Amino acid sequence: MKAVVHHRYGPPEALRVENVETPAPADGQVLVRVEATSLNLSDWETMRGTPLYSRIGGLRTPARPTLGSDIAGVVEAVGGGVTRFRPGDEVYGDNLGLKGGFAEFAIAPEKVLAVKPAELSFAEASTIPQAGVIALQGTAGSADGKRVLINGAGGGSGAFAIQLAKRAGAHVTGVDNERKLDFMRSLGADAVIDYRTEDFTRSGPYDLILDLVAHRSVFAYRRALAPGGRYRCVGGDVSALLRVLTIGGLAGLVTGRRIGVLAVKEGPAHFEPVAAMCVKGELAIHIDRTFTLDETPAALAHVGEGRALGKVVVTAR
Repeated sequence: MKAVVHHRYGPPEALRVENVETPAPADGQVLVRVEATSLNLSDWETMRGTPLYSRIGGLRTPARPTLGSDIAGVVEAVGGGVTRFRPGDEVYGDNLGLKGGFAEFAIAPEKVLAVKPAELSFAEASTIPQAGVIALQGTAGSADGKRVLINGAGGGSGAFAIQLAKRAGAHVTGVDNERKLDFMRSLGADAVIDYRTEDFTRSGPYDLILDLVAHRSVFAYRRALAPGGRYRCVGGDVSALLRVLTIGGLAGLVTGRRIGVLAVKEGPAHFEPVAAMCVKGELAIHIDRTFTLDETPAALAHVGEGRALGKVVVTAR
C-alpha cells in the first residue's frame, strides 16, 4: 500500500511517500481502508518533534512512521474478538494511539471507531473526532452572559469552539492571525483579536478562556480572567504547559480563578454528540482545503504555518 512516512523528526520535506506492506489487524483491531484523514496541530508537532512532549514513545526517532489520527473510511477486515464492525462498514474515529491515517490502509482499535453518519461525507466525518471533542469539552460552561475567549480560534478546534460557545449564548472573542479575522467573524465571533498586534491577556476580563496554543505566563492568563473565571489550555509550548501544571492551580486559587490544562476525554461517546449536531445542522463543518495523499507534506505545512481556516483534509484516493 501507499503511505506517507517519516523516519526522522523534521520539516515537511522529511516526509516520503513509500510502498509499504499492508498491515493485518490483531485481536480487537480493525483494518480500515482510509478515505479521508483530517489534520490536527498535533500532526505538525509530531512531525517536527517539537514541543518535546510530541516525542513521547520515540525520543530520538518517531514512534509511528505514519502520522494521521482522525480517520474515516471503510472496514476492510477485522481481527479476533471484534463484534461491532464487519467488512464494508463505514467508520470514523480518533486513532491517536496508533495513527497511520496518511496511508491507504490503517489499523485502529475497535473501541476508537464509530459508524459514520450517512449524512456526512468521509471528509466531513474525519474533521470531528479530535477537534470537535476538544471544542466541546473546552467550551463547557459557556452560557448566556458569559464572556468566552478562544485563542487559536481560526483553526480546526477553534472553528467548532466559536460555534459551540455562541450556541450556548456566550459573548465570544476569537484570537488568531490577521488573515483569519473575517473567518472568525463569519463563525459568529462577537469580537476578534490579531495576536500579532494586540495582547489578549490585557483585554477582557473573561469568564472562560480556551487556549489552543498556550505560550504565555500563568500570571498573564490570570490577569485576563474575571473573578471565578476558568482558563484551560490544550497544546502549546512545553514551558507554558509546565507553568500551568505547576503553579497555575495555586495562582488561580489565591485569586478565585481556575487555571489548568484541559484533560480531553476521547472516544466515540465524546465525539458522536458533536457529529449529531453537525448532522442536524446545529454545527457547521468548515473544510479549508483538501489535499491528495501525495500532497500530505504541503497539507501539513498549510496547517503548521497557521494558514488553515478551519480544517484541512487529506484524501487517500
